[in-house]
Amino acid sequence: MMETAQTAENGERRRYFRGPVFAVAPMIDWTDRHYRFFARQLSQHALLYTEMIVAEAILRGDRQRLLAFDVCEHPVALQLGGNDPAKMAEAARIAEGFGYDEINMNVGCPSDRVQSGTFGACLMQEPETVAACVAAMKAAVNIPVTVKCRIGVDEQDPEVALRTLVARVVDAGTDAVWVHARKAWLQGLSPRENREIPPLDYGLVHRLKQENPNLFIGINGGLQTLNQALEQLQHLDGVMLGRAAYHDSAMLTAADGHFPHPLTGAKPVVENGATFSERGHRLDLDFWAEVRDAMADHAAAHIESGGRLIHVTRHMVGLFQGWPGARRYRQILSSDATRQGAGPDVIHAAFDAVFEATAAKQAAE
Repeated sequence: MMETAQTAENGERRRYFRGPVFAVAPMIDWTDRHYRFFARQLSQHALLYTEMIVAEAILRGDRQRLLAFDVCEHPVALQLGGNDPAKMAEAARIAEGFGYDEINMNVGCPSDRVQSGTFGACLMQEPETVAACVAAMKAAVNIPVTVKCRIGVDEQDPEVALRTLVARVVDAGTDAVWVHARKAWLQGLSPRENREIPPLDYGLVHRLKQENPNLFIGINGGLQTLNQALEQLQHLDGVMLGRAAYHDSAMLTAADGHFPHPLTGAKPVVENGATFSERGHRLDLDFWAEVRDAMADHAAAHIESGGRLIHVTRHMVGLFQGWPGARRYRQILSSDATRQGAGPDVIHAAFDAVFEATAAKQAAE
C-alpha cells in the first residue's frame, strides 16, 4: 500500500500533497478506472481524479464497481458529489477504506443532473453547506479533504463569491482548493458551453493565493499545454488539465520531468534515453511498446471479467496526435475495437501502425 493507506491505518492525519502538483481533472464519463490506468502508464507523478461519484450512490450502490481501482493508479483522488454532511462523511469514510489518497468535493459542475440534486456548482450559492460537508468529512477521515469550485455562478460577483466560499471551507479545515477559473451559468449554457464561454479570470485566483499564502491553491480551466501549466506555477501551488490532457494524452509523458511525485516527494525525473517532441510527446518507441503491452494486458483482464475492449480503448484514441500513422491508429481503435469479440490484438495492431509509419519516415530522412 502507498503512504495514504499506512497513515489511515495508523490513525494519523496526512497533510496535502507536496507541491507543485500536476493533476488530471475529474471528468464525468471520461476519468474512469480504465482511463486512469492508461494515464498512469504515461505519467507516474500526475495526480489522477475519478469522475464525480454521488455520495448517495456509494451508500446505496455497488461499492466495488464504483470505487475499486488498480493500485498503480496512486496517487488517486475521489471526487464526491452531494450536499448532505452526514452522507458525504460516510461516503468519504468508505472511500478511505478503499485506499484513496484524497477526497475532493465537487462545487463546480453545472450539469442539469447535478443541479437537480442541488449540488455541484449550485453550492457556490451555499458556502455554509459546503463548509459543513468539509467539516464532516474531515472528522470522518484521515486523508486530505479538498474542494474544487468555480469563481462564481450566475449573477454572483466572483470577487465576493470565491473569497466567501474559500474563507468558509478554510475555517472548516479544507486541505486545498482547486479553482476552475470561470463562472458557471446554471441556466442558458450547456456544460460544454460553461467550459468555454464564461471568460477566464486567472488574476482572481492569483490574488486569492496572495491572500492565502498558507493554503494550497491549484488552478483549472483553459490550460491547453504543459508550458501554459508551468507558467501558472509562478503564482499557484498546482495546475490541473482536463480535456486537453485527455484528447492529447501523450503530453502526459513530459509531466514527470517538471513535477515531483505528490506522495513521495520524488524529484522531477527524465528517464535515460527519453526524448520529446515540441508538443511534449515522448518519442522513444521502446517506451511506447511498454505502454502498448500494459494496455493490452489490462484489456485482456477486463475482457476476461466480462467487459469489452472498447471500454478500454475509447480512452486511447487521442494518443499519437501529429505522429506518422496516427490516422490509421485511430481508425483501428475506432472500428476494430467495437466489433464483437475484439481482443487485445487490436491494441497491438493500432500501435504497430504508428511504429511502422514512424520507422518508414525515419528511414526516408
